[in-house]
Amino acid sequence: MEVDIKELNARIEKESAFVDVLVSGMQKVIVGQKHLVESLLIGLLADGHVLLEGVPGLAKTLAIKTLGQLIDADYSRIQFTPDLLPADVIGTMIYSQKTEEFSIKKGPIFANLVLADEINRAPAKAQVDRFMWKVVVSYPQKDEEKLVIRGNLNKVKPVVTPVLKPEDILNARKVVEDVYMDDKIEKYIVDLVFATRFPEDYKLEHLKEMISCGGSPRASINLALASRAHAFINRRGYVVPEDVQAVAMDVLRHRVALTYEAEANNLSSEAVVAEILNAVEVP
Repeated sequence: MEVDIKELNARIEKESAFVDVLVSGMQKVIVGQKHLVESLLIGLLADGHVLLEGVPGLAKTLAIKTLGQLIDADYSRIQFTPDLLPADVIGTMIYSQKTEEFSIKKGPIFANLVLADEINRAPAKAQVDRFMWKVVVSYPQKDEEKLVIRGNLNKVKPVVTPVLKPEDILNARKVVEDVYMDDKIEKYIVDLVFATRFPEDYKLEHLKEMISCGGSPRASINLALASRAHAFINRRGYVVPEDVQAVAMDVLRHRVALTYEAEANNLSSEAVVAEILNAVEVP
């Protein structure tokens, strides 16, 4: 089936107009952190779980809460502790002596946006491969930190009002599915993932002893999903190699497991992914 790229591009540009409104709403509360904001939007549009990593105080919780307010979605937070029980997540049945009946008390999992805070403290560790991507949140720049100080000292706090409904996000996800991906882009994605498994096939023989296991098919799937969402938020109806490159680090960094030899040589998964991105031929 032939795709009219010009027509599709015009449609996507129109349908993605709300992205600028969402970003503007986030910027009223969140200073800087452009990558964090973009990553949350891509995760939202691609219907994926986002693993955020960073020291406390970098506005991770505030960003998710603000996003929930902007799309008028139910937001909840689960504080992970070593003694976390299933009832703390899904809820429980409460017996009423007055009515002599059980009623359901829903847990925090029953929400549109769920923040699972400090999952590293939970007794059963999450399987990171199930997260669409892992986003590392960095410190703000000096000028940004000045604005953070001013904002917190200001008695008048920014008011966040909904600009979308959850239904709008669901409709946008369907539009994202229509973003065109050429066979050459699919091959590029597969090559990037296969390079994490068989680096010797891509003239990266020295990485063979450094990688204990590469990305699974989930890596390829999520690279494709994230690339399409990245094209969408950039108001484009088709995926280009730059979209794949923009999301590759966050999709692959937690899926490339290193050997003890790599750790002994202070080699990080980010360094491996960066080398693969430089080595694999771009279509």
